Parts: sequence; structure tokens; C-alpha cells
Amino acid sequence: MSTFNLSLDTLRSSYKNSDHSPRELTYKLRQQALDQSEFNAWIHILSEAELEPYLNHLENQSIDKLPLYGVPFAVKDNIDLAGIPTTAACPEFSYIPKKSAPVVELLINVGAIPLGKTNLDQFATGLVGTRSPYGESKNSFNPDYISGGSSAGSAIATALGQVSFALGTDTAGSGRVPAVLNNLIGHKPTKGLLSTRGVVPACRTLDCVSIFALNTNDAALVLDIAARYDKGDPYSRPNTYDNKYRYYNENELMPFRFGIPSKLDFKQNTETEALYQKAKLKLQELGGEAIEIDFSPFLEAAKLLYEGPWVAERWLATKDIDRDSMLDVIRTIIAGAEGLTAADGFTAQYRLQALKKQCDALLKEVEFILTPTTPTIYTREEIQKEPIINNSILGTYTNFMNLLDYSGVAIPVGFTERGVPWGPTLFSHSFRDMKLLRYAGKLQQSCDLKQGATEHELHPSTNSGCLPIPETINVVVCGAHLSGQPLNWQLTERGGKLVEATASSPHYQLYALPDGKRPAMVRDEKAGVAIEIEVWSLPKETFGSFVYGIPAPLGIGKVELADGSWLSGFICDDYGLEGAINISKFGGWRAWLDTRKKG
Repeated sequence: MSTFNLSLDTLRSSYKNSDHSPRELTYKLRQQALDQSEFNAWIHILSEAELEPYLNHLENQSIDKLPLYGVPFAVKDNIDLAGIPTTAACPEFSYIPKKSAPVVELLINVGAIPLGKTNLDQFATGLVGTRSPYGESKNSFNPDYISGGSSAGSAIATALGQVSFALGTDTAGSGRVPAVLNNLIGHKPTKGLLSTRGVVPACRTLDCVSIFALNTNDAALVLDIAARYDKGDPYSRPNTYDNKYRYYNENELMPFRFGIPSKLDFKQNTETEALYQKAKLKLQELGGEAIEIDFSPFLEAAKLLYEGPWVAERWLATKDIDRDSMLDVIRTIIAGAEGLTAADGFTAQYRLQALKKQCDALLKEVEFILTPTTPTIYTREEIQKEPIINNSILGTYTNFMNLLDYSGVAIPVGFTERGVPWGPTLFSHSFRDMKLLRYAGKLQQSCDLKQGATEHELHPSTNSGCLPIPETINVVVCGAHLSGQPLNWQLTERGGKLVEATASSPHYQLYALPDGKRPAMVRDEKAGVAIEIEVWSLPKETFGSFVYGIPAPLGIGKVELADGSWLSGFICDDYGLEGAINISKFGGWRAWLDTRKKG
């Protein structure tokens, strides 16, 4: 079937060229979704009458003011869409919400059009896409194989070219597994970055709304629009300044280090193992240095999700639902919570915290870690024979992600002999979403794949919605704002970037102020020395708030560097030196701190 090219750049151009109107396109895509019903992607496709409010919203609107003008998208059916039943793939659970989930509303407000609600593993419990009374979802390339789950329908609808992107959820891999099995980008954002209010909980402390997209640029733009702090969601977190779309640019890769587990288990699947090696080599060709790491603490953390007390969250989320209305496999999994105690919960929390310390230290050494998304790929028949064991295997490299508070993006890199796509996952610390998407974008481009299951080529993005990188001001720091020091976060959270580590001209004295927590640089033309400093660049729009937070007697003035240039930097009023200690002989704040530790 011939499909429209629904990548955001192309769709926007087609609207501007008047190739078709949002109404015309939406009706055609609706019919396409109906015609491809054998994939079981949808639970509810909106009728023309139900689509009318969203199409009317675009009447007399400027495309230049709505970044998602006329963009069709799908909503996993555990996320609320006003006036449309939310079932979580359990008909007896169904309810009709009066309001859309905030994440859905944000997208609609900027022009996106919801085409309907998509199929899922019941109550988002599964990584297979076969656990639904609305039919087993089928892989968009080979229907004999699983589509992956639980966000099965969202992946299939995007891959088949019925929508430009889709919302899923990802607690244990539900937004990553179906992405790579359908040749899509699957981004699992930082926990709390996208509001989960209006989402049927699976494990409320871990749940994330995820994004399926045809390419990383589309995923980055949708993420930027949807990532808004929600004061009504207790788990919502504000985004950081440098985790915005303006910093997404897949063409700005520098030499980088990435981690690879020293041992991997592909369940004897030589094809997925070969595709993983392909991804590793591609990253090395792009300038990456592969660093082997001990992956055992990550794997131990992963086991806590279903073998530990977190399964009690699924029991809690469904405690008021008649167990007889659930599929047998879902009922069996949730029953695993019975008998767990509060002591079990605390014991697991203690162990998880210890594991996170180990994992964070390993991750700190690299930009990201590259893992398989799934060890292997199963047919639907294989899942029917071993529904719990095989499902568990699929989550080997995904289950730890939210427990450890990481962000991740799954990306396809090739196909098996049976025509099923597969790919790895790149993951890093929280609030590294845009950086991960940048690396994933370059990797996706290098693999020369098409978009989803369509005939459309993947083209480099134009970053049409990208805001310009803001102008910056260079700032000299010499103490608590240096890299690794207690106040460095005041620079990084404002989008600060380290420009260079250097020294001042030999015309300064350095003092430790009486509180022992801050230094003061004072210019001394006759008896001065060179002082260790760093130069940081700050966006102009955040420079003011940084200066406003500097307490007396410190302030911002001009500092001379070793190369003779003058930049804005910390200076001190004379009265502030009363009781201060001259530490100039140490040549810098860090050196003085070291002597205090030794002493």
C-alpha cells in the first residue's frame, strides 16, 4: 500500500505547498487504518464526527504558529483522550474521561490530531503485544512475529504510516521493545519529564510516557513540546535548560566514549548478536571509543522489577478491578505480589540504592552505554508456548532503566533473515534525552534504513522547528563553581558549558573567605601570581539570574587571563577580605582544599 511521508519536516512542507489539507489527509489516514485492521493496532479509531473538534481547531490557524499543525498521532489506550473510552485493554475496566491527559492536551494545543486509541498488553503488563482481548498485535513486517509490547498498537500504527508519531508508556521496556521490532525510534524519557497524570498506572513510581517516531528529530521535537512540568502530577519534574530541542543537532558529534557490557546474552541468536556488533562498529566509525564495563549491577537491578516487591505496584493499581475480568497471564503476574511485606519493600530499596551507586559510577565514565534492546526475537507461537519466561527474557536489558532513573532511546539498525527489524538501546543518566537522541540520530542515518514499514527514505533532518542556539557570555570561575565543586550545578542547570581550564594572568592574590567555603580573587599588579581558573559559557538569557544569586562580598567584574584577554569573572569588595586567609601560594582553590583534606 502506498503511504504518505509523515515525517514532521516533510508533512509540514506538504501543508505549506497545499498538497493537501489536514482534513483530507486525516480522513485518508483514518481509512488506511481501517483497511489495515488485520494488524490489530487499534482499539478505537475516531469517527469523522469525533475528529471534527480537532480539525476545527486548525481552521484559520497559522501553520507557522503551531509546530505540530495537522500532525496525526496515536494514543496508547491507557492514556486519556477526552470523550473516548480508556480501556487499558480490559473492556470491564473501561471509562470515558472528561479531560485528556495533560501530555495529550499539550500536543493537541499545538495542532496535533489524535487518530485514535491503540492496542496494548492488558494493563501495560507485557513486552509482547499478544496479551489483549482486542486481538494479538502483529509485527508490521512479518505478522508471524510479535510486535513487541506493551505499546504494541502505537508502534504498529506509526510503522505502517498511519500516524507521524505515537504516545506509549514505558515502565519496563514497553516503549523500546516494540520500537526496534517495527523499525522505529522509541524514546523512553527521563522519569517525570512527561506528565503521567491521566495515565492508567502500572507501577506509578516508575511509569513514563514514551514516544514512537520515524526519526530522532521528530522524537526530539515532540519531546520538547510535551516536556512540561505538571504541578498536578506528584512525580513530575521540570526539565533542565540544556535538555531542550535547541540543543538537539545530530550533525554535531564530537569524539565520544560509549560503554559496552563485557558479557552479553543473545539466547544463541546469532542474528541479533551480529546486528549489535554492527551498531557498535557504526558508532566507532562515527568517532566513538568503545569501553568495556561490568554490566552485572545493571542486570541485578533489572531483576528487582518483577522478582522484587515492585510487582506490588501493579497489584495496587488494579486492586479494585475484578480479577476474573483479566487475562490469565496478567492475573498470574499480578498475583506475584501476594505475600510481600513492607520489610521486603525496604530491603529491595536498600539494595537498589547500593546498585545505583555502582551503576552511576560506571556510567559516569562514558557518554552512554550501548545494550541490546532485546536479546532475541520471538514468533507469536513461541510466546504462546512460554508466555511468561519468554516475556521475561525480552526485558533482560530494559527492566532496570526506570529503577535506576535513566533515559534511553531504542534504535533499529537492520533486519533478520525473516525480515524482522532489530536494534540496540543507548542509555544514560536522567536529563540526557537530547544528547542521546543526537547520538541515536547519527547512528540511524548511518544505517540507511527506511521509515518504519513504509517505502519512504530516511533523510537527514532540517531541524525546522529548532530554536537558534542562544548567544553566550563567558564567565571566569575560580572556586566553588569549578568543575566537580559544590556550586558547579548553578552553571550547568543554566545551560553552562565548560570552555577551557586555564589560569589567570600573574597579577592576582587568592584568599579563602572567613566562611571557608568561597575564595576571592583580588588583583595585585606587584605581588600577584597566576591562579587556576575555568572559563564557562552561559546563555545570555540565564546570565542575569546567575549574577543575581552571587552573595556579597563577591560580585562580577573583569578578570585578566594568562593569554592577556579580559573576561567577566568573580571579584571581591575590599571589606570582604577582613579575616580572610591568603592562599595564593597554592595557586588555586582545589590545591588549597587538598591540603586541608591531608591536614
